[in-house]
Amino acid sequence: MQKDKQFILFFKDISIKDISLVGGKNASLGEMFNCLAQAKSQGFEYRIQIPNGFAVTAYSYRYFIKENKLDKKIKGILTNLDTHNLKDLAKRGEKVRKAILAAKIPVELEKEIIRAYKKLNKIYWRDIREKKLTTDLRYPNLDVAVRSSATAEDLPTASFAGQQESFLNVKGEKELLKAVKKCFASLFTDRAISYRQEKGFNHFKISLSVGVQKMIRSDKASSGVMFTIDTESGFRDVVLINAAYGLGENVVKGKVNPDQYFVFKPKLKKNFKPIIGKELGTKKKKLIYSGKGTKNVVVLKKDQQMFALKDEEILTLARWGMEIENYYKRPMDIEWAKDGIDKNLYIVQARPETVKTTESPNILKKYTLLRKSKILLEGESVGEKIGQGKVHIIKSAKKIKEFKKGEILVTRATDPDWEPIMRMASAIITELGGKTSHAAIVSRELGTPCVVGTSKATKVLKNNQTVTVSNAEGEVGRVYQGILPFKVKRINLAGFKKPKTKVMMNIGIPRQAFSQSFIPNDGVGLAREEFIIANFIKIHPLALINFKNLKDRKVKKQIEEITIAYKSKTQFFVDKLAQGIGRIAAAFYPKEVIVRTSDFKSNEYRALIGGEYFEPVEENPMLGWRGASRYYDKKYQAAFALECEAIKKARDEFGLDNIKVMIPFCRTPEEGKKVLSLMKKYGLVQGENGLEIYVMVEIPSNIILANDFAEIFDGFSIGTNDLTQLTLGVGRDSELISHIFDARNKAVKRLVAEVIKVAHKNKIKIGICGQAPSNYFDFAAFLVQCGIDSISLNPDTVLETSLKILKVEKQLRKQKKRGLRRG
Repeated sequence: MQKDKQFILFFKDISIKDISLVGGKNASLGEMFNCLAQAKSQGFEYRIQIPNGFAVTAYSYRYFIKENKLDKKIKGILTNLDTHNLKDLAKRGEKVRKAILAAKIPVELEKEIIRAYKKLNKIYWRDIREKKLTTDLRYPNLDVAVRSSATAEDLPTASFAGQQESFLNVKGEKELLKAVKKCFASLFTDRAISYRQEKGFNHFKISLSVGVQKMIRSDKASSGVMFTIDTESGFRDVVLINAAYGLGENVVKGKVNPDQYFVFKPKLKKNFKPIIGKELGTKKKKLIYSGKGTKNVVVLKKDQQMFALKDEEILTLARWGMEIENYYKRPMDIEWAKDGIDKNLYIVQARPETVKTTESPNILKKYTLLRKSKILLEGESVGEKIGQGKVHIIKSAKKIKEFKKGEILVTRATDPDWEPIMRMASAIITELGGKTSHAAIVSRELGTPCVVGTSKATKVLKNNQTVTVSNAEGEVGRVYQGILPFKVKRINLAGFKKPKTKVMMNIGIPRQAFSQSFIPNDGVGLAREEFIIANFIKIHPLALINFKNLKDRKVKKQIEEITIAYKSKTQFFVDKLAQGIGRIAAAFYPKEVIVRTSDFKSNEYRALIGGEYFEPVEENPMLGWRGASRYYDKKYQAAFALECEAIKKARDEFGLDNIKVMIPFCRTPEEGKKVLSLMKKYGLVQGENGLEIYVMVEIPSNIILANDFAEIFDGFSIGTNDLTQLTLGVGRDSELISHIFDARNKAVKRLVAEVIKVAHKNKIKIGICGQAPSNYFDFAAFLVQCGIDSISLNPDTVLETSLKILKVEKQLRKQKKRGLRRG
């Protein structure tokens, strides 16, 4: 029989060419089942596990519609429909669905579905017996997932995520037939009708196939979603994985705040273990089996406080994601599940990523808030835009008809039924969900700013309150009080020419690194540890080292809460610091990333949790116990060892050998030697695996003894703030004499020019990472004239300053030519 006239096709008989027969979802499953679930004979490195199943074909759907004479009836119901009239849409949608559910599945189709179910049942139980997982000779009713697969869905240019229905833990012939019919009816859910009309798809040229697949018992383990691209920035070198306990619907629909993991692809290919991000989600609920269906239950507190996946499982999933992406030659959106009985991981769906893949890589859109106000809420940002308007809190689907265009949708979690109003919203705020939730996926496609996982949005915000939703500040999305002014700058990067002088960036926030990597650059001239420690670790390293001996119960409780997923308190510090450094290094790989070891002053260290028990009170912390002199001091040395361990982990375990290390506030060459000796003791050996160690030039002694420092270190980086302060004798924080504080002072410039000469004479690299070239273009021009190797700037000044540097370099070339002619 012809393939396009068959009621049933098993996965083994399906390929990606069969979208018109079985829909995008089933076609993708068939393709992967045949080409990726087979062992290495197919030429792929890892065997991807995909549960077996079959498709009730689109031909079956059309046959069902025809035999029940439903086509004319449906057309009549939907004639002249206006999808923006939500009441009318709901009324007509319900009418169509009722008509489909009232119809009967033709006898011959019913027989074929039952025959296929029995066959799948036998295949599964035979396989189980062959693996010696059971000796039971019976064939109990198989539990299957029944999923809709529309013939136009999961295309590279459109995402039909959640448009049709899925039914889990379906057992027995009668229940399977009911679920198939419900899937047929779900082709006409309100959101599916609205979406198709919006995208220009003809309702009657799209058919529906139904996938029937062995259930993975993730109700006894975990499941989630992964993207082979960063969903916010479009950075392609990472796999993003979300994970929670139970069946996957909670993650997909954003009903839980999942764990989030990032894996760096290029180094995973080289067999490193580059998990450059691990964030613990609350995971308060899980979806489990319940009789003939499913139910949500509360997750035990101890399980909430653990990561849902082990590191090796994270790496396995990331490898599979890369194989699938490589096979399809495009970034993918993939659903996975872990079986709690056989303990194996499985891929249950894969579709093309449809948002970031279709954006132009040459257009950089930058949203900037011009003014800030009181922060009402924070969560995870989805997209990098700003939206504003009146708050409209919706807690029930019954209330969606009251929503007005331009309002801000606030809810616990969005549902696919809400898509018509999501299109009308100026921004979306949810209490639950992560970056792969329904709210995130749909808002990303719509280009609507969205903040997910705020926990308390419906309690903090009030109806009709005006707010500004800002995703322009990295991965933390913020909701500000009132309507705030902002600007949008569009930058075309096509044909951008980089200067000869290296233009690098100063990066402090790891979460912004992926998006900032698209700005034309030559790497990172300054990655600050302080931001990672202050914002992600929050605890003084010595408080973690001496945790058991702490007597302050309040401090101990705070530390316990922050480090809850870690048995070792010090490992928490190492992992979080390594991941922060690793994320920045991965974003710019293989360009060099210069990581400055911690340069907190004692008063700043005191502000960390537990810091008051380990820090002195100094009259002038700016000139006190900081930088190099702190590292080799016995009172801090154990903490410096943790910093070294984190950098070593980022370089050796993650494979990020583009990381260089920079020592701040090193007063004498003798101090430099002590620090290098200590670093060697802790595994960071200068020259080993290409490790270069730089020193900050920010004290006049660094320049007076530049030749001596050049014998010890591989490079210099000028810090203008401290150098200006110490050259002019002006306190950086003094308002009374702030008018004197200027890096463009002749004395400062003379020192800068001198150290550039010494560096070149000694044939070592020299750059600048201080604030001055970001603030003053004339200072940047002066540096170029002095022949500096690199200038590291704040990201928002890179493009503008680069263009000006190009002009200076052009002028210098002209002057050189004129000089040669005269000569």
